[in-house]
Amino acid sequence: MTYTREEIDAANKRAATRLAKTPTATATWYDHHHSRLVIELSNAISIGFNPHDAQGLEHAKPEDLTQVEISPSGLGLHFPTVDADIYLPGLLEGFLGSRRWMASQLGRAGGRATSPAKTTAVRENGKLGGRPKKARATSCP
Repeated sequence: MTYTREEIDAANKRAATRLAKTPTATATWYDHHHSRLVIELSNAISIGFNPHDAQGLEHAKPEDLTQVEISPSGLGLHFPTVDADIYLPGLLEGFLGSRRWMASQLGRAGGRATSPAKTTAVRENGKLGGRPKKARATSCP
């Protein structure tokens, strides 16, 4: 597909307008004292978070987080040591990962939760033979 000069100029103008409204990363570093990744944004806000809570950095060691590259647009962070990337608008929107990844983390945490009510329910379910077997789908001839 070929674009006209006017279409390219219009797309560049839309991108510049959007970028002007979007906070971008101006600096980032790993704070060893607090075990936090800190990102300074163009709107004078700084965010700091545990890097193990961010998608792609779950298993990163502190020394893996000292080298960070900010993309030219300021919308991306690249961690070359662990080959991980963070898209800043996605980070701010889904806070630390995509919605799907965050849902999996919440599900994992919920599965590990214990309470007296959960213990009682598990025991009662066990007396009844455990979790019911899933019905197999039958195909029609």
